[in-house]
Amino acid sequence: MSFTTWITFVIAATIIAISPGSGAVLSMSHGLSYGVRKTSGTILGLQAGLLLVLFIAGAGVGSLLLASEIAFNVVKTVGALYLIYLGLSQWRARVSVDADAPAAQAVAVAPSLRRRVLTGFLTNATNPKGIIFMVAVLPQFIARGAPVLPQLLILAATMCTIDLIVMHSYAFLASSMQRFFRDPRAVRKQNRFFGGLLMAVGTALFFVKRGAAATA
Repeated sequence: MSFTTWITFVIAATIIAISPGSGAVLSMSHGLSYGVRKTSGTILGLQAGLLLVLFIAGAGVGSLLLASEIAFNVVKTVGALYLIYLGLSQWRARVSVDADAPAAQAVAVAPSLRRRVLTGFLTNATNPKGIIFMVAVLPQFIARGAPVLPQLLILAATMCTIDLIVMHSYAFLASSMQRFFRDPRAVRKQNRFFGGLLMAVGTALFFVKRGAAATA
């Protein structure tokens, strides 16, 4: 892989990471609700899911997935339903009041670290749009005639590093707004806003077409 190819991939990966999607919504939601430190677990899960999608695409499994309408629709439906479930859970998230604070303040109850990591992983791993994009774009950065695995490892490390920075930036920006969401009513509105966004993203996945990706 040439340096020029790698730089081009860096630019493409940055654009992909910055583009709003389910991962960005989840990072902002958890950043606003739980703060940056606890959101790091969620973001690590996102990277694990991203790695899975990247290696699925790199191994050629993604192309097989796009070639089978049944398999593609199964993945699409699972991903959509999971995001809708995630949004509904966020919508109904429990809010507690911190009695030790100077004035009673609402506090969103954070899930366990294991659950936050799993939530991030499943969000990216079940996203058919991610698989579609990787299948369409990734082969363009892999040199033919050279070993594939070392190139995949370089691309994976590059993409995850960029995505870690961008997702933490989203979480930090959201967490800086926490002071405006202290009373229970405001926290519930915040939960419903991000829950609604996740449900909207999940619903939009039902309209992702296999044919358009296959010809991209």
